Amino acid sequence: MAIERAGRLAVLAAALLAGVQASAGAPPTLAPEIERETIAPEGVAFKPAPADEEGAIDRFAEYAKALARRDFAAAYAMLRLSFQASNPRLEWEMNMRKRAALWADGQIRILRLSWYPDPPGQPAGLYAAFDFRGDRTDGTMDCGYVVVHRADPLSAFTVVRIDTSEVPPELIEDGVPKADVLRQLPCYLGKGIATAF
Repeated sequence: MAIERAGRLAVLAAALLAGVQASAGAPPTLAPEIERETIAPEGVAFKPAPADEEGAIDRFAEYAKALARRDFAAAYAMLRLSFQASNPRLEWEMNMRKRAALWADGQIRILRLSWYPDPPGQPAGLYAAFDFRGDRTDGTMDCGYVVVHRADPLSAFTVVRIDTSEVPPELIEDGVPKADVLRQLPCYLGKGIATAF
């Protein structure tokens, strides 16, 4: 079981790091120019280990895949207990089901990976924030971020925050949201791209 999981993680990590384009509903990929940053409390030196990155990426990918295949029970089980407490399952699932399409339905590229070890005012542990862009086959663009958290090195990562925005095809020109839309987007789309984020 451990060997099978290690093998699966190695294959997933290799595909992500190679920047392989995902098909609709496939695991997120790392954009070739992915940005990485660490925001640590003053005086704290932190560098994520390969196992940290594999675990965080694996959780994000599993969550996105569960949503893409409409396995809401599996997706909900990946949420941190405090997230579940503030989002009762029935209500959360009904909100998901009433949408014709979800951000996880497109080709998702991770643009930035930010690490937050023991951020002030939050439960202790390691946080990873994935800023992403998703492109659906109908031309809709999604963008936003997903934050995962691990309380200690022996725990699994859980999803603790999600924020996404949807841009319909008619508001996109040459693969980019129109300037007036771009300025209102609460998303990170890359350095030098003027959004409201």
